[in-house]
This record gives sequence, structure tokens and C-alpha cells, in this order.
Amino acid sequence: MFNYSARPDLLSGRIILVTGAGRGIGAAAARTYAAHGATVLLLGKTEANLTTIYDEIEAAGHPQPVVIPFNLETALPHQYDELAAMIEAEFGHLDGLLHNASIIGPRTPIEQLSGEHFMRVMHINVNATFMLTATLLPLLKRSQQASVVFTSSSVGRKGRAYWGAYGVSKFATEGLMQTLADELEDVATVRANSINPGGTRTDMRAQAYPAENPLNNPTPEAIMPVYLYLMGPDSSGINGQAFDAQKK
Repeated sequence: MFNYSARPDLLSGRIILVTGAGRGIGAAAARTYAAHGATVLLLGKTEANLTTIYDEIEAAGHPQPVVIPFNLETALPHQYDELAAMIEAEFGHLDGLLHNASIIGPRTPIEQLSGEHFMRVMHINVNATFMLTATLLPLLKRSQQASVVFTSSSVGRKGRAYWGAYGVSKFATEGLMQTLADELEDVATVRANSINPGGTRTDMRAQAYPAENPLNNPTPEAIMPVYLYLMGPDSSGINGQAFDAQKK
């Protein structure tokens, strides 16, 4: 695992938006960020899941989070603008953005992958990530020290057969991260990096590997050290880097 121990107040006073916050790694990140002092904006398409995480954070006595039902598959440009306006009106700035939400799509040879499936995966995993980043960047630039964290994959760093649209989308995610990081270098107080979570005990992993014993993989909570490191001040100056949550 990534070797890092966060102090309890690491994210005190920070405003952090997490996409796909209703379950899996996103939910674990939201709870972890809140436990370290952040006000977490819980963004996802299923309000009931977000409300569950909200209740857990509030019951634990952490800063009150915000539930933001938002469908990345269907959202139109004006809805991204409205989201940014809401965050600006409520908080004035944004200190962190974790791009966690994505879908896996069919695992099939390229030759058998339909255009519809390819475009859906690319839209949610890449287009929506771009839209959210571009729209929220002015609010991130208002932070004294902001962090944008993209979720990648090993199949987004070396192509692997049958990973189709998902693998391509994660290559694009790495490219978006690198391009943004280079643009921000030395001109803004915002940094951008990516995390490859590795095999983790999530619904998406079970979908990709149905025959695998999930107990052989770590829980989302177990891989949180790198998520904390990149969101906190200890990673100040780290920009344009690709991290692995599970170091070999």
C-alpha cells in the first residue's frame, strides 16, 4: 500500500467535491475526507446512496456534507454552470476535486464493441470529467492550494486486450490530467495528479472479474492513504504525476 499517515486535521476547513460519492471508492473517500476535517460535496446520480453517506458523516460528528444529485451521463452544459454557481454562492471557492465516477462498459474485443457502448463509456469517463474540471477550475483557482485528482487504471497506462472503451477512456484520463497539470504548472495554485486504485473490493471490480474472490482484494478504506496525501498540503508541489494506491 501507499505509505502515508495523515494527521487528523489534515483537511480542516477544506471544501472537496467527490464524484461517484454514493458507493465504493467514492463513498470511502468522502467519509475519509470528512473524518479529516473537510466539508465534502457528495456528487452522484443516486440521491438515496448519497443520503446514506451524508447520514454516516453527520452521525460521526464530522463537518456537515452537501448532497448534490447530478447525472454525468445526461447533464447539459448549463447544468455544469449551475453547479459551479451553487458552489460559488455557498462556499466562494473549491479546494479539491476527486474525479471518481466512471463506468466499465462491456469487456469485449474492439471488433465487437458497439459504437453506442463506446461513446457512452467515453462520455461518462472522459467528456463529463472534462466538463466538470473546466467548469470548476475558476473556483479551484480561488483556493490557496487546490488539488484535482483523476482516477486512472493500470489498463489506462498499458493497453490490454478486451478492456475496450474503459481502457481507452483511462488513457484519455491520463492525457487530460497531464495536459491540465502542464497548463497549471507555475501559473496557478492548483495541481493535478492521477491515482490507479488497483484491484479493490468494489461492485465495479466484481463486474469486471465475476469469478474472483473479492476477499482477496483490499477494501476501499484500505487504499485511502494516497487519496489523503494528494488532497492535503503534504503533496504541495506534486503535479502531473501518476500514483498507484497499491504499491508493489
